[in-house]
Amino acid sequence: MSDQLSAKRLLSTLNQSGLISFQQARELYENRAELVKRHRKGRLEQNGNDNNGDRHRPFHLIDAIVSLNLKRKDDPSKTLDEDTIYKTFAKGWKFPFVKIDPLKLDLNIVTTTIPISFAKKHLVLPIEIDEGKLVVATPNPFNLEVFEDITRACQMQVDAVVSPRSDIVKLIEEFFGFKRSIAAAENQFSGPSVDLGNLERFTNLHSADELPSNDQHVVNAVNHLFIYAFDQKASDIHIEPKRESCLVRMRIDGVLHTVHKLPKNVHSAIVSRIKNLSGLDMAEKRRPQDGRIKTGKKDIEVEIRVSTIPVAFGEKVVMRVMDPDILFQDLKSLGFSSTDMEQYNKIITHPHGLVLVCGPTGSGKSTTLYSTLRKISNEGVNVTTVEDPIEMVHEDFNQIAVRSKVGITFGSIMRNILRQDPDIIMVGELRDLETAENAIQAALTGHLVLSTLHTNDAPSSIIRMMDLGIPHFLLQATLRGILSQRLVRTICNACKEPMKMEAAELRAMGLETGKSGPLSLFHGKGCQKCRGTGYQGRTTIHEVLPYTDAIKALTLAEVDLVTLRERARADGMGSLRECAIRKLLAGITTYQEVLRVTSADSVG
Repeated sequence: MSDQLSAKRLLSTLNQSGLISFQQARELYENRAELVKRHRKGRLEQNGNDNNGDRHRPFHLIDAIVSLNLKRKDDPSKTLDEDTIYKTFAKGWKFPFVKIDPLKLDLNIVTTTIPISFAKKHLVLPIEIDEGKLVVATPNPFNLEVFEDITRACQMQVDAVVSPRSDIVKLIEEFFGFKRSIAAAENQFSGPSVDLGNLERFTNLHSADELPSNDQHVVNAVNHLFIYAFDQKASDIHIEPKRESCLVRMRIDGVLHTVHKLPKNVHSAIVSRIKNLSGLDMAEKRRPQDGRIKTGKKDIEVEIRVSTIPVAFGEKVVMRVMDPDILFQDLKSLGFSSTDMEQYNKIITHPHGLVLVCGPTGSGKSTTLYSTLRKISNEGVNVTTVEDPIEMVHEDFNQIAVRSKVGITFGSIMRNILRQDPDIIMVGELRDLETAENAIQAALTGHLVLSTLHTNDAPSSIIRMMDLGIPHFLLQATLRGILSQRLVRTICNACKEPMKMEAAELRAMGLETGKSGPLSLFHGKGCQKCRGTGYQGRTTIHEVLPYTDAIKALTLAEVDLVTLRERARADGMGSLRECAIRKLLAGITTYQEVLRVTSADSVG
């Protein structure tokens, strides 16, 4: 079987599969020693040591090939990556290929079946027990002695599957490292745990600041959680105390996934560590607190917004990951149609006035606002923001955090901002009359003001402003336009496949496509990359309402929402559902997502 792993066989397989040319295969074979030497030297210089087990990696030539970023012969638009190489080998070897989903791994199966030293040396990772058999992922399915050793140790038959070597190495480090930290912390806090609900029953409690939140095991465990969240592109991390356990969940593409179920007696130590990092009061466990953590993800800074609140079995912590790669984007990449993009650009390039972005929590308003500010700001303008809290610190903006305890509220600080010679002002949210009045005043005095409202669509924002107490004539003088938005999940490109559906069937569901007969749509059948959901990533659907003279004329003290919507439609405003249907027909999302995110009355 060793012949299966020879450089000649590997390169021949890549050539015969159409991934590289014969000339490339020959050059790689002739230069294999130098390529491997150069790649290994670079890796060791990067890591500073050999603790990742480079000596024991049988597929070292693959590392070198992947590092070259060769264009695939069968599809020059793609590079030859590690997943493609191992998938090709697995097919030729007649072994199943598995792209491991970390969210579906059982921490105990991974870490208690074999020792970490054995896993590292032989690059084997137990991933599940299926019908009494232990499924082990490895880049080298021909090391039969290793599988015999595992069988003897576990008293279970072993089924080998092929997975990329770098995935195996990374998951061994993450899961065994996290397990070690949790186990050590559990031993350290192995005494009886006390729930917050029991505080009135006990008098001999240790204060929270006595918990060793700087203990190395707890530090490592929290670090693992952060790294894991970054890798999975999670937007939120939930740490939830239950009666006998601590649940760790992460929101990915808008959906919560359970990641770990931890022993209850490490919960308070983990919470204390997070409080310590975010500057919160570790002794205060009965009141909600808010803080923030700044950390690094590769070469960029990431801010994590922390919120704690007392629940039945302890303190629940929710951390919002504020990734600058997501918050600061090119507006063109946010999913605008060409017409909506043109309309929105006209609105935000006014020298003064009020621009509103509306939608529910989690609809991407912050991303749109920050991306808008980055587009319209330059060295010649002074940009000032008032936020509660500051979502992402950016040195090009002058950002002020609302701190009601010392009198800094949305309403009060606006009066001071006008003395700071601003050109563009961003107010996090118009939530009361005082804030709205000051924003209107700033817009009247020659400033461009951007803010958010929690409304269902663009026309209802006009009603909402008047409900807050803003006179209609002030809106007529200042409002420039309104953007309403939602987020829909996009179909996973890795498992995307066509499907047919009758237009009449969609029409019966309330989705009017303007077409008849069978429609060519797409859906995701589910794969490892999308965790079986069929979706990966999200895009925005928009409703852009320029504040035209016709809309202005209808903005009266007794304004009617239905009339406003009809006029907006007549002026060319497309609804959220219509925007979503366009993305459905373009193969970006599914009809299920359109129905989930938009309502029938959003058609207008």
